[in-house]
Amino acid sequence: MACVYIPVQNSEEEVRVVLDQLPRDASDILDILKAEQAPLDLWLVIAREYFKQGKIEQFRQILEEGSSPEIDEYYADVRYERIAILNALGAYYSYLGKIETKQREKEEHFIMATQYYNKASRIDMHEPSTWVGKGQLLLAKGDVEQASAAFKIVLDGDRDNVSALLGQACVQFSRGRYSDSLELYKRSLQVYPQCPGAVRLGIGLCRYKLGQYEKAKQAFQRVLQLDPENVEALVALGILDLHNNDAVDIRRGMEKMQSAFEIYPYSAMSLNYLANHFFFTGQHFLVEQLTETALAVTNHGPTKSHSYYNLARSYHSKGDYEKAGLYYMASVKEINKPQEFVLPYYGLGQVQLKLGDFKSSLSNFEKVLEVYPENCETLKALGHIYIQLGQTDVAQEFIKKATKTDPRDAQAFLDLGELLISTDAGAALEAFRTARSLLEKGREEVPIELLNNIGILQFEKGDFKLAEQTFVEALGDGIWRTLIDGTAQPYPIDASLSIHQYKDMQVFHRLEEDGFTVEVPWNKISILFNLARLFEQSHNIEKASILHRLILFKYPDYVDAYLRLAAIAKARNNVQMSIELIADALKVDDKCPDALLMLGDLELKNDDWVKAKDTFKAAKDASNAKDSYATLCLGNWNYYAAVRSEKRAPKLEATHLEKAKELYTKVLMDHNSNIYAANGAGVVSAEKGQFDVSRDLFTAVQEAASGSVFDQFPDVWINVAHVEFARGNFPLAVKTLVAHPYLQYQNCLKKFYNSTDSQVLLYLARTHYEAEQWQDCKKTLLRAIHLAPSNYTLKFDAGVAMQKFSASTLQKQKRTVDEVRSTVSELKNAVRMFSQLSAASNLHFHGFDEKKIETHVNYCKHLLEAAKVHCEAAEREEQQNKQRIELARQVSLAEEARRKAEEQRKFQMERRKQEDELKQVMQQEEHLERMKVRVITVTARNNGRVPLLPVSGRIGPNLTMRRVGRVKRGGKRGKREERGIRAQSHVMRQTKQKPTLWMIKKKWRMKTPT
Repeated sequence: MACVYIPVQNSEEEVRVVLDQLPRDASDILDILKAEQAPLDLWLVIAREYFKQGKIEQFRQILEEGSSPEIDEYYADVRYERIAILNALGAYYSYLGKIETKQREKEEHFIMATQYYNKASRIDMHEPSTWVGKGQLLLAKGDVEQASAAFKIVLDGDRDNVSALLGQACVQFSRGRYSDSLELYKRSLQVYPQCPGAVRLGIGLCRYKLGQYEKAKQAFQRVLQLDPENVEALVALGILDLHNNDAVDIRRGMEKMQSAFEIYPYSAMSLNYLANHFFFTGQHFLVEQLTETALAVTNHGPTKSHSYYNLARSYHSKGDYEKAGLYYMASVKEINKPQEFVLPYYGLGQVQLKLGDFKSSLSNFEKVLEVYPENCETLKALGHIYIQLGQTDVAQEFIKKATKTDPRDAQAFLDLGELLISTDAGAALEAFRTARSLLEKGREEVPIELLNNIGILQFEKGDFKLAEQTFVEALGDGIWRTLIDGTAQPYPIDASLSIHQYKDMQVFHRLEEDGFTVEVPWNKISILFNLARLFEQSHNIEKASILHRLILFKYPDYVDAYLRLAAIAKARNNVQMSIELIADALKVDDKCPDALLMLGDLELKNDDWVKAKDTFKAAKDASNAKDSYATLCLGNWNYYAAVRSEKRAPKLEATHLEKAKELYTKVLMDHNSNIYAANGAGVVSAEKGQFDVSRDLFTAVQEAASGSVFDQFPDVWINVAHVEFARGNFPLAVKTLVAHPYLQYQNCLKKFYNSTDSQVLLYLARTHYEAEQWQDCKKTLLRAIHLAPSNYTLKFDAGVAMQKFSASTLQKQKRTVDEVRSTVSELKNAVRMFSQLSAASNLHFHGFDEKKIETHVNYCKHLLEAAKVHCEAAEREEQQNKQRIELARQVSLAEEARRKAEEQRKFQMERRKQEDELKQVMQQEEHLERMKVRVITVTARNNGRVPLLPVSGRIGPNLTMRRVGRVKRGGKRGKREERGIRAQSHVMRQTKQKPTLWMIKKKWRMKTPT
């Protein structure tokens, strides 16, 4: 049992004080110490023992009494013990200031500590322990540089001072110089190996900061070996286990945190990690209790920041964004820069984005991006913020960067597709396809919304087959497959009902009676509607109609289905049924702008002008004047009112045109890409004679309409042709209608009018007429008559075209018989056409005058008589031309025969000449053969010797060579003779080898030997 002995003054006796049994009241022990004038080191020992027992007040009371002026005066010569007591008090108040959370009390404690250290310095300003205490005080106050200077003073005097080494190690750790701090901790251990476990705790923290996790773990484990209840070491080991992200390690880590909490329930670090654990388990009430406790027991900025962050995200997950934002903000305020702890910036940005504070949210996410430039979630968040701020280009850059940063993030590609869908449909489709592929590779369910978007983009691109497959995949199994494929049906669906009976629902009742489940989930209505629209666009009206009716069967309030059925009925010229279906839609929503606009369009088509105008105004009012289509319809109404076929009033016409222009311009100001408004403005400009302006507008509409399946706009091509026609540029007008590189006239008719629009053919015929292309005009009109045989205007125009063609042909200076005959035929057809019109009973109803038609008939007959005369003259001229041609042909034949006879004669002569030459050569060969036989025979008789023959008996080649080289009498042979001999021997060699061929080649003439 530990005890101390206080010597009794003026006696050899001692007062024995058992340290484990110190009195509760420190005054008793103080009285003894004062009465016996005990040494000051005993005061310090007893005070320290009170501190160990947790009796802080008694500890403070003894030390304060030991540093009182009376004691200082009495023990004036005892310097070290007085300094030790003052330093102990300074350290005590430094500790109080460090753990105090209230700033005022904190400052008071620091002031008291400073006073005690200064008092100790006045006793001995060079005392190392005082400077170490001052350094610790400065560290607690956050004055790292001054603290370092204090420790340096000690180390300059004693480089192995352990307390100063540990203090300087703390300074370097606070500066982030973990390697230097580690070296100082190592020196401390080398100097004093019996250092407490806290020193090795510092080593472990330095190792951890340097990324040396295994060595850090060993250091913390060594701390626990020395001090099994060291809370900091337990927490540090728990953090290392948690960072392994392994289930077993996480469980071990949480067990260590729990042990630390049980040892010391006020460890802020363990409280924060426990709160983090309970956050992920959904126990938010525990999160709030633990974090509030952590905030109450710590004043360390980063630790408090973590506590506020835990509290903030707890409220965030519960949807309490106001409180979450406040605590995120508090967490941010506790740290100096985002690099220290970036998560509260991210959470604060999320909450601000949710609350609509886009600029503040943008600022916080940008701070996160400074720390983690490649963080995909932050890039996506910034992209969404810039979308909300209307800066779509910047948003695209961030989302694209997110997709490049993490090419496996399906959500990033989804966001990119949604961002591009209004500006670049092709790129949006590619992004959606990538997202779908990533989800499928990850074996995740592909959302039907994604499939719907892909189908829509394929639909707009014109890939109807792919779009249909995508929509069907999104819909999955259901009654729609039965209706589309016709499978599992005990009876066929009547196509006529599907086409004409737009309100018929009996088919679905019959399916239910036959055991089929007729259900349409609410989240698949839009996809089913889009599939029906696809069938409409691909002219599969039966399937489109039955799918729209299926929607109405299950959801009778689905207005869009009524309107699409009305559009189908209108396209089939069933105007009455279309009006009825629109009325059904208006029963569901009497202020539906789309329904009112469709109704107004039908009323305008029925020439019910007043009703149409009122309906268009009602549609505009229903949309609060924000529906551009309503404004556009009113513009159309004013245009039609200006150009009505009745007798025009110039002032009223100008007023209506100006009003139409105003309305079209208003639409363009709100939506500068509205091609219908631009087309309307172009039409008004053309009506005013501003052809250059209208041409530019129509060209812009052409370019805008050429890129979409839905915006193919045939009217604008016709309008361009009208403008060129009005400017007198007839060939270009025809080209615009017939041979445009993107939309040929035939394709236009097939695609938009089913090749049945006689009006467009009439436009084309008139263009040919003005260009004096009479035959093209007639052919076009005959085709239009075939499409509309009851249209008397087309027949009259065809007769006029034939008449014009005939007159122009007869006015030619030169014309062929075929042209005149064709003219006669055309005139007869024209007379027949006009005669049919004269015989019509309802001639006046179509605006024709009998006298005018009779005039045309008489004129055609007059031309017919003139044509007969021209025809006879042309026939005579043609006969004469034929005779001249025949005579010339006979002369040519005779000349050809003479030329051929001469060529034949020359050929025969040449042939005979060649035959003679060949015969002579053959004779020479025969002679040569005989001579060879003779020489061989004579040689055999003379035992192999060749006889000398007389010159006259030598063979032909030698005789020939004598002409070349002769021997001079009485002289030597000359060079010419030598050349002759050499030539002779060469000829003999060649003759022996192949005499006949060589001689023929050189064209020699052989002489017959004598």
